[in-house]
Amino acid sequence: MHRMLRVVGWPVLAVAAIAAISLSSGDPFFWRGVEPMADVAPGEGVLPDGTKISLPMSEDQWRQVLTPEQFQVCRKHGTERAFTGEYWDEKSPGVYNCVCCGNPLFDARTKFDSGTGWPSFYEPVSTENVGTHEDRSWFMRRTEVHCKKCGAHLGHVFDDGPAPTGQRYCMNSVALRLEKKPGR
Repeated sequence: MHRMLRVVGWPVLAVAAIAAISLSSGDPFFWRGVEPMADVAPGEGVLPDGTKISLPMSEDQWRQVLTPEQFQVCRKHGTERAFTGEYWDEKSPGVYNCVCCGNPLFDARTKFDSGTGWPSFYEPVSTENVGTHEDRSWFMRRTEVHCKKCGAHLGHVFDDGPAPTGQRYCMNSVALRLEKKPGR
Protein backbone atom coordinates (compact mmCIF):
# COMPACT_ATOMS: atom_id res chain seq x y z
CA MET A 1 0.00 0.00 0.00
CA HIS A 2 2.82 2.45 0.88
CA ARG A 3 4.47 1.85 -2.47
CA MET A 4 1.21 2.57 -4.32
CA LEU A 5 0.70 5.80 -2.38
CA ARG A 6 4.20 6.99 -3.29
CA VAL A 7 3.64 6.25 -6.99
CA VAL A 8 0.06 7.47 -7.33
CA GLY A 9 -0.35 9.90 -4.45
CA TRP A 10 -3.17 10.66 -2.03
CA PRO A 11 -5.10 13.10 -4.28
CA VAL A 12 -5.47 10.57 -7.08
CA LEU A 13 -6.57 7.83 -4.69
CA ALA A 14 -9.07 10.18 -3.01
CA VAL A 15 -10.65 11.13 -6.34
CA ALA A 16 -10.78 7.47 -7.40
CA ALA A 17 -12.47 6.51 -4.11
CA ILE A 18 -15.07 9.27 -4.39
CA ALA A 19 -15.81 8.32 -8.01
CA ALA A 20 -16.14 4.62 -7.10
CA ILE A 21 -18.54 5.37 -4.25
CA SER A 22 -20.53 7.75 -6.41
CA LEU A 23 -20.77 5.30 -9.31
CA SER A 24 -21.86 2.47 -7.02
CA SER A 25 -24.67 4.65 -5.66
CA GLY A 26 -26.19 5.02 -9.14
CA ASP A 27 -26.02 8.82 -8.89
CA PRO A 28 -22.57 9.93 -10.03
CA PHE A 29 -21.66 13.38 -8.75
CA PHE A 30 -20.44 14.35 -12.20
CA TRP A 31 -23.93 13.74 -13.65
CA ARG A 32 -25.66 16.05 -11.19
CA GLY A 33 -26.86 19.41 -12.37
CA VAL A 34 -29.07 18.04 -15.15
CA GLU A 35 -32.60 17.37 -14.03
CA PRO A 36 -35.39 15.83 -16.10
CA MET A 37 -37.81 18.42 -17.42
CA ALA A 38 -40.79 18.76 -15.10
CA ASP A 39 -42.61 21.45 -17.09
CA VAL A 40 -43.77 19.28 -20.00
CA ALA A 41 -47.38 20.15 -20.71
CA PRO A 42 -49.88 17.40 -21.43
CA GLY A 43 -50.52 17.07 -25.14
CA GLU A 44 -49.92 14.96 -28.19
CA GLY A 45 -46.77 14.11 -30.09
CA VAL A 46 -45.90 12.16 -33.22
CA LEU A 47 -43.17 9.52 -33.50
CA PRO A 48 -41.04 9.28 -36.68
CA ASP A 49 -43.21 6.40 -37.93
CA GLY A 50 -46.34 8.60 -37.67
CA THR A 51 -47.66 7.02 -34.47
CA LYS A 52 -49.45 9.54 -32.24
CA ILE A 53 -48.48 9.58 -28.58
CA SER A 54 -49.87 11.28 -25.48
CA LEU A 55 -47.52 13.43 -23.41
CA PRO A 56 -46.03 13.27 -20.91
CA MET A 57 -44.88 9.65 -21.01
CA SER A 58 -43.24 7.49 -18.34
CA GLU A 59 -39.66 6.26 -18.61
CA ASP A 60 -40.94 2.76 -19.43
CA GLN A 61 -43.17 4.12 -22.20
CA TRP A 62 -40.20 6.00 -23.72
CA ARG A 63 -38.10 2.82 -23.61
CA GLN A 64 -40.78 1.05 -25.66
CA VAL A 65 -40.90 3.63 -28.47
CA LEU A 66 -37.26 4.81 -28.72
CA THR A 67 -34.14 2.93 -29.77
CA PRO A 68 -31.64 2.34 -26.94
CA GLU A 69 -29.40 5.13 -28.30
CA GLN A 70 -32.32 7.57 -28.65
CA PHE A 71 -33.41 6.77 -25.10
CA GLN A 72 -29.90 7.26 -23.69
CA VAL A 73 -29.43 10.64 -25.41
CA CYS A 74 -32.96 12.08 -25.26
CA ARG A 75 -34.20 10.81 -21.91
CA LYS A 76 -30.91 10.31 -19.99
CA HIS A 77 -29.00 13.38 -21.26
CA GLY A 78 -26.42 11.36 -23.16
CA THR A 79 -24.24 12.44 -26.09
CA GLU A 80 -23.54 10.56 -29.30
CA ARG A 81 -19.94 10.34 -30.51
CA ALA A 82 -18.80 13.12 -32.83
CA PHE A 83 -18.85 12.43 -36.59
CA THR A 84 -21.07 9.34 -36.16
CA GLY A 85 -24.58 10.81 -36.29
CA GLU A 86 -26.83 10.71 -39.33
CA TYR A 87 -27.06 14.50 -39.75
CA TRP A 88 -23.64 15.95 -38.87
CA ASP A 89 -22.87 16.55 -42.58
CA GLU A 90 -26.44 16.51 -43.99
CA LYS A 91 -27.12 19.29 -46.54
CA SER A 92 -30.76 18.60 -47.51
CA PRO A 93 -33.38 21.33 -47.11
CA GLY A 94 -36.14 20.81 -44.58
CA VAL A 95 -37.00 21.02 -40.92
CA TYR A 96 -35.36 19.06 -38.09
CA ASN A 97 -38.02 17.78 -35.69
CA CYS A 98 -37.74 16.21 -32.24
CA VAL A 99 -37.37 12.43 -32.65
CA CYS A 100 -39.49 11.89 -29.53
CA CYS A 101 -42.56 14.00 -30.30
CA GLY A 102 -42.25 15.57 -33.77
CA ASN A 103 -41.95 19.15 -32.48
CA PRO A 104 -40.28 21.37 -35.17
CA LEU A 105 -36.90 22.48 -33.80
CA PHE A 106 -34.49 23.77 -36.46
CA ASP A 107 -34.77 24.87 -40.09
CA ALA A 108 -32.03 23.41 -42.31
CA ARG A 109 -31.35 26.94 -43.61
CA THR A 110 -29.85 27.79 -40.19
CA LYS A 111 -27.53 24.74 -40.21
CA PHE A 112 -23.80 25.34 -40.61
CA ASP A 113 -20.58 23.32 -40.55
CA SER A 114 -19.10 23.93 -37.11
CA GLY A 115 -16.33 21.36 -37.54
CA THR A 116 -17.41 19.65 -34.31
CA GLY A 117 -18.94 16.50 -35.81
CA TRP A 118 -22.47 17.30 -34.60
CA PRO A 119 -25.24 19.08 -36.51
CA SER A 120 -25.05 22.77 -35.60
CA PHE A 121 -27.59 25.54 -36.07
CA TYR A 122 -27.45 29.25 -35.33
CA GLU A 123 -31.09 29.51 -34.19
CA PRO A 124 -34.15 27.37 -33.51
CA VAL A 125 -37.39 27.54 -35.49
CA SER A 126 -38.96 29.18 -32.43
CA THR A 127 -37.98 29.79 -28.82
CA GLU A 128 -41.47 28.42 -28.05
CA ASN A 129 -40.26 24.98 -29.22
CA VAL A 130 -36.74 24.87 -27.75
CA GLY A 131 -35.80 25.54 -24.13
CA THR A 132 -32.52 25.86 -22.28
CA HIS A 133 -31.25 25.46 -18.75
CA GLU A 134 -27.91 25.29 -16.96
CA ASP A 135 -26.07 21.97 -17.09
CA ARG A 136 -23.27 21.53 -14.54
CA SER A 137 -22.51 17.88 -15.25
CA TRP A 138 -19.07 16.46 -16.01
CA PHE A 139 -17.33 19.26 -14.08
CA MET A 140 -18.44 21.84 -16.68
CA ARG A 141 -20.91 24.69 -16.85
CA ARG A 142 -22.90 24.59 -20.10
CA THR A 143 -26.35 25.45 -21.39
CA GLU A 144 -28.42 22.37 -22.20
CA VAL A 145 -31.02 22.51 -24.97
CA HIS A 146 -34.26 20.55 -24.66
CA CYS A 147 -37.54 20.15 -26.53
CA LYS A 148 -40.19 22.24 -24.80
CA LYS A 149 -42.95 19.85 -25.87
CA CYS A 150 -41.61 16.56 -24.45
CA GLY A 151 -38.48 17.53 -22.50
CA ALA A 152 -36.07 15.53 -24.69
CA HIS A 153 -32.39 16.40 -24.29
CA LEU A 154 -31.17 17.67 -27.67
CA GLY A 155 -27.65 18.95 -27.03
CA HIS A 156 -26.05 22.22 -25.88
CA VAL A 157 -25.84 25.83 -27.07
CA PHE A 158 -22.61 27.84 -27.09
CA ASP A 159 -21.78 31.50 -27.74
CA ASP A 160 -19.30 30.82 -30.55
CA GLY A 161 -21.62 30.56 -33.56
CA PRO A 162 -21.88 32.63 -36.73
CA ALA A 163 -23.91 35.77 -37.43
CA PRO A 164 -26.67 36.73 -37.12
CA THR A 165 -27.05 35.22 -33.62
CA GLY A 166 -23.53 34.25 -32.53
CA GLN A 167 -25.04 31.02 -31.18
CA ARG A 168 -24.08 27.43 -31.95
CA TYR A 169 -26.83 24.96 -31.15
CA CYS A 170 -24.76 21.75 -31.12
CA MET A 171 -27.32 18.93 -31.38
CA ASN A 172 -27.25 15.15 -31.25
CA SER A 173 -28.35 13.66 -34.60
CA VAL A 174 -30.13 10.84 -32.79
CA ALA A 175 -32.42 13.41 -31.11
CA LEU A 176 -33.53 14.80 -34.48
CA ARG A 177 -35.58 13.63 -37.44
CA LEU A 178 -35.19 15.55 -40.73
CA GLU A 179 -38.43 16.25 -42.57
CA LYS A 180 -37.06 16.96 -46.04
CA LYS A 181 -38.72 19.78 -47.97
CA PRO A 182 -37.64 20.04 -51.62
CA GLY A 183 -36.89 23.51 -52.95
CA ARG A 184 -36.40 25.27 -49.63
